[in-house]
Amino acid sequence: MCTSPEHGSEHAQAGAGRRNFLRATALLGAAATAGLALPTAAEAAEAAEAAPDGRRRPDPDSRRFTLAVMPDTQYLFDGPSIDKAPVEASLRYLLEQGREENIVFLSHLGDLTQNGAEAEVSAVSEAFGLLDRRGVGYSVLAGNHDVKSSTTDQRGATPYLKAFGPDRFRGRPTFGGASADGYNTFHLFRAGGREWLVLALDWRLSERGYAWAKDVLARHPRTPVILTTHELVVADDTLSAYGQQLWNRLIKDHDQIFLTLNGHYWPAARATRKNAAGHDVHLHLTNYQNRYFGGAAMIRLYRFDLDRNVIDVETVSPWILGRAAKGLNALERQEMELSGDADRFTVDIDFADRFSGFAPVPARPARPASRMLVPGTVAYWRFESAVTDTVRDLSGRGNDLDLVTVGGGTLGWSADHHPDQPGHGSLEFRGRKSPLTGAYLRTVEGAPLNSATFRSGYTVEAFYRLPADWDPARHAWSGILGRTGTGGAAGKAGDDPDEPLATLSLSNDREPQWAVRPLNQEGIATNWGQETPLETWWHLAVVNDGRHTTLYVEGCPVVRNPKAAAVGLASVGLPWLLGGYEYAGRIDQVFHGRLGDVRIVERALPVTSFMNH
Repeated sequence: MCTSPEHGSEHAQAGAGRRNFLRATALLGAAATAGLALPTAAEAAEAAEAAPDGRRRPDPDSRRFTLAVMPDTQYLFDGPSIDKAPVEASLRYLLEQGREENIVFLSHLGDLTQNGAEAEVSAVSEAFGLLDRRGVGYSVLAGNHDVKSSTTDQRGATPYLKAFGPDRFRGRPTFGGASADGYNTFHLFRAGGREWLVLALDWRLSERGYAWAKDVLARHPRTPVILTTHELVVADDTLSAYGQQLWNRLIKDHDQIFLTLNGHYWPAARATRKNAAGHDVHLHLTNYQNRYFGGAAMIRLYRFDLDRNVIDVETVSPWILGRAAKGLNALERQEMELSGDADRFTVDIDFADRFSGFAPVPARPARPASRMLVPGTVAYWRFESAVTDTVRDLSGRGNDLDLVTVGGGTLGWSADHHPDQPGHGSLEFRGRKSPLTGAYLRTVEGAPLNSATFRSGYTVEAFYRLPADWDPARHAWSGILGRTGTGGAAGKAGDDPDEPLATLSLSNDREPQWAVRPLNQEGIATNWGQETPLETWWHLAVVNDGRHTTLYVEGCPVVRNPKAAAVGLASVGLPWLLGGYEYAGRIDQVFHGRLGDVRIVERALPVTSFMNH
């Protein structure tokens, strides 16, 4: 039963869908297709903003980008029943939302038409002309309804090949090439600062087709590959007989192929297989031709986020969304945006790790200590070998460190380090609170750092990593770096007078804490960071500009940075500790974990001057 639009319920649902998906921008093309009012010329110009030649340009360096996928559209192009409007609405959406979504490519998964007839192919070809005129990169491939299903890619001339063969794509920046028969193509696009390859394969590969595909992969050995074809996955965790053949003969032994997309069957489904290299390959079936209006030219958006190491997947029909202002019928309300487990989901992929077998990320080389001595550096310690006695201050200011052991503890060394650390090594502290054991470092007697008060500001930086056996009962509140001498000894009566004058510590919840007694305060001023996970390297920076102090984790300011003025650091002329924490003038805790390079500068540094940049 259809609900009358006068009741308004469809308006509310449509509005929610549009707000969620369209992100406050207009579906210009879909609106036009649905007979809605178009936005103003200024709004249209902004939505379609592109390069000077009028073509939309995705951002090749953004670490967030979108691959659009359109499955079987055959019921929209079936003999006398031809309706281009849904496909055109989806394609217009890609054009108009391309900049905001950073849409880098579109892949159609075959069965563009029902019968492969000249008129059907011509109609869908005309719809794709929207992308041609704007120079947008896309791929198509033949499904079993676009060609004679009993044939392979050696079938010869067809209306499909005439319309969507290599001649259509030649000269496009994304077109890489085609097999001699014309039915298989590959396409290259740049996104996330690297090259990606879409391998678009025919409904049925011949021996020549397999040989061609393997040659393409061999010629692009370091490029991650998304394989598209019409048939592969048939249901959740299940491949069709032909899909299994593709897996055995092509996908399994080519580690570059990390994602496959296919249509043909329904409902939508997913499978995961381990390839010969032991890596996951994600295989996705997407097809909605069995749903209302032949799928209404549903598109699936694969939103890659290389920082979060995920692909967020969403499935919508821009055509239905664009009709919302006219009022949607009951079936349209159900279909405009799909939220089932197979339609809206997230794929977790550690991209660097997944691609390491064929395209390893080169390690950042060590940087000379001299490059770290920015103006104002008063202490710089790095650990590129084991410590037996003294660690030299590479700043040349004489703030050397002596080794101190407690309860027979030892100090180890490791080549492990933060990937952006200048020095390639770290000290391994093995502290324990009860009984108190471990080893730490202390500035030498008479070191200039011991009496420095930093009235004009300072920057303190350190790299650290906590091991899997870090236990808050034994290791909490141990110091990464701190100044000895108590608040009481400095005449600072506020808060606990036995607390040290400065400490960069880790709480029982592994939160970095900078707790100090500024010159202009009686009490303790504290900056708090968030919980930092175990077995991960972190960079900390504490920056004081002479008036306010900001704590940064991985170059990002934390939320609990106090607004009160904090000028300098109180001192009673006693040493600083690396890896140790004093309370009431006595060593109370020794750090448990690894510490990398540590630097202190007597001025505020911008984030771009931190050691991890």
